[in-house]
Amino acid sequence: MSDSATAARRSAIYLLDQILGEGRLLSECLNAGILDKLGPEDRARAQRLVLETLRGLERADRLLANHLKRTPALTVHNALRVGTVELCQGEAAHGVVNSMVEIVGRSRKHGRLKGLVNAVLRKVAAEGPEAWPRMRVPRLPDWLRQPLVMAWGTGAVSAMEQAHFTGAPLDVTVKPGGQSPGGETIPTGTVRLQNAGQVSALPGFKGGDWWVQDAAAAVPVRVLAPKANEVILDLCAAPGGKTLQLAAAGADVTALDVSEIRLERVRQNLVRTGLSANVITGDALDHHGQYDAILLDAPCSATGTIRRHPDLPYAKDGSEFDALFDLQTRMLDHAWTLLKPGGRLVYCTCSLLPDEGEVQIEEALERHADMQVDSDALNVPGVDPEWITAEGGLRLRPDYWTDLGGMDGFYIACLNKSV
Repeated sequence: MSDSATAARRSAIYLLDQILGEGRLLSECLNAGILDKLGPEDRARAQRLVLETLRGLERADRLLANHLKRTPALTVHNALRVGTVELCQGEAAHGVVNSMVEIVGRSRKHGRLKGLVNAVLRKVAAEGPEAWPRMRVPRLPDWLRQPLVMAWGTGAVSAMEQAHFTGAPLDVTVKPGGQSPGGETIPTGTVRLQNAGQVSALPGFKGGDWWVQDAAAAVPVRVLAPKANEVILDLCAAPGGKTLQLAAAGADVTALDVSEIRLERVRQNLVRTGLSANVITGDALDHHGQYDAILLDAPCSATGTIRRHPDLPYAKDGSEFDALFDLQTRMLDHAWTLLKPGGRLVYCTCSLLPDEGEVQIEEALERHADMQVDSDALNVPGVDPEWITAEGGLRLRPDYWTDLGGMDGFYIACLNKSV
């Protein structure tokens, strides 16, 4: 049994405890340094185990329910879940079972349950691999599934759930003239890599030739179509992929975000890529100035990113929706005051909820007489005209491009201000 494999599994179990027990997002846990003591390979393994367990959680729990009289303590349950997913995906039973028994056995609180872990996982090892592929695709929790079904219908949501379960390849945006890390260039211009491995080891990373950015997340800047020397404001800029796109186009970019911690990552990527932007920590609602163009990637439910962040449906419960809708409205109205006459603003959210996209724009058009939707701006390479919505925005969904590996869910609208 590998000590490093056991350490990665132990860390994965702890992360699941934080997500499923404390409602913390995986990104929050990683930013807190939970995996910092592990080597690069073990960090990657721990994260992979967490993501795969969350994607397959419904299946794992159904299999485990056949062998448990009652639900054990969360840590033990998560050890069983990780073990079940590994076993059903073909990991050697001996290593998985022994590792989980050791992890639980060393716990002062749960050590007495190591026999249970051994017995249950051995039964799963015998039955699970055959049963796993016959089980239904895991569904979203009801708090999220129901509003999505109302918006898009059962068939579309089922297709989204399949995309979530499949997971996401690695997408990168290559700087003009930069070295591509390989992979395939998909219709919107993003480079997509399957089974990419360790990101920092890929060709061109250290030289700053590209940055990680989902294909859908790269579309808003392509819609904004920045020009050299334009004065552009990137509101809610972190983690910075769109800032890098704007800077690479030669724009005079101000990147503003309320989180200094997240902006530090933006600064690091600017240095790595040799690009420049004015990075400011501050509240978007307090910012002042006048800009040729504005990109507002508004705070949202992030429900469009579940294929990459399967922790989200378990760390959240939808209780923040109304506050987010109100914040988006206030941010859009304030951003409009920062835009010069004749300027353009791209509003976007990585959400699947119409209240954070289509509805926001419909209502904004009623509030602002000098606001017009520019649907022609959406005619960028790779965009299907059928994705353009009634009010003139662009709706992207995880069930699009299934043959290419999908995309995040996004809403994007380009708004022009009268002269």
